[in-house]
Amino acid sequence: MRPENIDVTAPLPRPSPDHSDCRAVASVLARVGDKWSVFVIMMLIDGPKRFNELKRMINGISQRMLTLTLRGLERDGLVTRTVFPTIPPRVDYELTDLGRGLAAPVKALGQWAFAHLPEIEGARNDFDARNGEG
Repeated sequence: MRPENIDVTAPLPRPSPDHSDCRAVASVLARVGDKWSVFVIMMLIDGPKRFNELKRMINGISQRMLTLTLRGLERDGLVTRTVFPTIPPRVDYELTDLGRGLAAPVKALGQWAFAHLPEIEGARNDFDARNGEG
Protein backbone atom coordinates (compact mmCIF):
# COMPACT_ATOMS: atom_id res chain seq x y z
CA MET A 1 0.00 0.00 0.00
CA ARG A 2 1.37 3.39 -0.96
CA PRO A 3 1.32 6.27 1.57
CA GLU A 4 -1.11 8.35 -0.53
CA ASN A 5 -3.72 5.57 -0.16
CA ILE A 6 -3.73 5.75 3.60
CA ASP A 7 -6.54 7.95 4.86
CA VAL A 8 -6.68 8.16 8.60
CA THR A 9 -9.83 9.79 9.87
CA ALA A 10 -11.09 10.15 13.38
CA PRO A 11 -13.78 7.61 14.17
CA LEU A 12 -17.30 8.90 14.53
CA PRO A 13 -18.64 8.88 18.07
CA ARG A 14 -20.64 5.77 18.77
CA PRO A 15 -24.36 6.36 19.11
CA SER A 16 -25.79 6.04 22.57
CA PRO A 17 -27.07 2.49 23.08
CA ASP A 18 -30.36 3.80 24.49
CA HIS A 19 -30.84 6.08 21.44
CA SER A 20 -31.39 9.13 23.63
CA ASP A 21 -29.38 11.22 21.17
CA CYS A 22 -31.76 10.21 18.34
CA ARG A 23 -34.80 11.06 20.44
CA ALA A 24 -33.34 14.46 21.35
CA VAL A 25 -32.60 15.34 17.73
CA ALA A 26 -36.00 14.01 16.65
CA SER A 27 -37.75 16.33 19.11
CA VAL A 28 -35.87 19.35 17.71
CA LEU A 29 -36.59 18.31 14.12
CA ALA A 30 -40.26 17.82 14.98
CA ARG A 31 -40.43 21.44 16.17
CA VAL A 32 -38.52 23.03 13.31
CA GLY A 33 -40.09 20.75 10.72
CA ASP A 34 -43.66 21.44 11.79
CA LYS A 35 -45.47 23.32 9.02
CA TRP A 36 -46.81 26.05 11.30
CA SER A 37 -43.40 26.59 12.91
CA VAL A 38 -41.88 27.02 9.45
CA PHE A 39 -44.53 29.61 8.54
CA VAL A 40 -44.08 31.53 11.81
CA ILE A 41 -40.29 31.59 11.43
CA MET A 42 -40.62 32.80 7.83
CA MET A 43 -43.00 35.58 8.90
CA LEU A 44 -40.66 36.72 11.68
CA ILE A 45 -37.55 36.91 9.45
CA ASP A 46 -38.28 40.58 8.70
CA GLY A 47 -38.63 41.53 12.37
CA PRO A 48 -41.05 41.45 15.29
CA LYS A 49 -44.75 40.92 14.71
CA ARG A 50 -47.84 41.05 16.87
CA PHE A 51 -50.04 37.99 17.35
CA ASN A 52 -52.93 39.19 15.17
CA GLU A 53 -50.49 40.34 12.51
CA LEU A 54 -49.02 36.83 12.36
CA LYS A 55 -52.52 35.31 12.28
CA ARG A 56 -53.46 37.48 9.28
CA MET A 57 -50.21 36.64 7.48
CA ILE A 58 -50.49 32.86 7.94
CA ASN A 59 -53.48 31.69 5.97
CA GLY A 60 -55.41 28.86 7.61
CA ILE A 61 -53.85 28.88 11.08
CA SER A 62 -56.28 28.94 13.98
CA GLN A 63 -55.77 31.15 17.00
CA ARG A 64 -55.19 28.08 19.17
CA MET A 65 -52.62 26.58 16.78
CA LEU A 66 -50.76 29.88 16.50
CA THR A 67 -50.69 30.15 20.30
CA LEU A 68 -49.36 26.58 20.65
CA THR A 69 -46.78 27.10 17.90
CA LEU A 70 -45.49 30.35 19.40
CA ARG A 71 -45.27 28.78 22.87
CA GLY A 72 -43.33 25.83 21.49
CA LEU A 73 -40.93 28.09 19.58
CA GLU A 74 -40.49 30.22 22.70
CA ARG A 75 -39.85 27.13 24.83
CA ASP A 76 -37.19 25.96 22.39
CA GLY A 77 -35.47 29.36 22.50
CA LEU A 78 -36.27 30.30 18.90
CA VAL A 79 -38.75 33.11 19.61
CA THR A 80 -39.06 35.73 22.33
CA ARG A 81 -42.32 37.19 23.56
CA THR A 82 -42.25 40.80 24.75
CA VAL A 83 -45.20 42.32 26.58
CA PHE A 84 -45.47 46.13 26.49
CA PRO A 85 -47.36 47.72 29.43
CA THR A 86 -49.97 49.57 27.38
CA ILE A 87 -53.73 49.43 27.49
CA PRO A 88 -54.54 47.00 25.99
CA PRO A 89 -51.22 45.20 26.46
CA ARG A 90 -49.15 44.89 23.31
CA VAL A 91 -47.30 41.62 22.73
CA ASP A 92 -44.57 41.22 20.12
CA TYR A 93 -42.93 38.02 18.94
CA GLU A 94 -39.41 38.07 17.54
CA LEU A 95 -36.78 35.55 16.50
CA THR A 96 -33.91 35.06 18.94
CA ASP A 97 -30.32 34.71 17.73
CA LEU A 98 -30.91 30.97 17.66
CA GLY A 99 -34.11 31.47 15.66
CA ARG A 100 -32.35 33.81 13.22
CA GLY A 101 -29.75 31.07 12.69
CA LEU A 102 -32.57 28.73 11.71
CA ALA A 103 -34.29 31.33 9.53
CA ALA A 104 -31.86 30.99 6.60
CA PRO A 105 -32.33 27.23 6.13
CA VAL A 106 -36.10 27.57 6.66
CA LYS A 107 -36.26 30.35 4.08
CA ALA A 108 -34.20 28.27 1.63
CA LEU A 109 -36.55 25.31 2.17
CA GLY A 110 -39.59 27.51 1.52
CA GLN A 111 -38.02 28.96 -1.63
CA TRP A 112 -37.15 25.47 -2.86
CA ALA A 113 -40.72 24.26 -2.25
CA PHE A 114 -42.17 27.25 -4.09
CA ALA A 115 -39.78 26.86 -7.04
CA HIS A 116 -40.49 23.14 -7.40
CA LEU A 117 -44.22 23.17 -6.70
CA PRO A 118 -45.23 22.54 -10.35
CA GLU A 119 -42.87 19.54 -10.58
CA ILE A 120 -44.13 18.10 -7.30
CA GLU A 121 -47.77 18.58 -8.28
CA GLY A 122 -47.05 16.90 -11.64
CA ALA A 123 -45.37 13.96 -9.91
CA ARG A 124 -48.33 13.62 -7.54
CA ASN A 125 -50.78 13.67 -10.44
CA ASP A 126 -48.75 11.05 -12.33
CA PHE A 127 -48.57 8.85 -9.23
CA ASP A 128 -52.29 9.17 -8.55
CA ALA A 129 -53.12 8.36 -12.19
CA ARG A 130 -50.92 5.23 -12.11
CA ASN A 131 -52.46 4.09 -8.84
CA GLY A 132 -56.10 4.83 -9.61
CA GLU A 133 -56.34 7.65 -7.06
CA GLY A 134 -57.61 11.16 -7.35
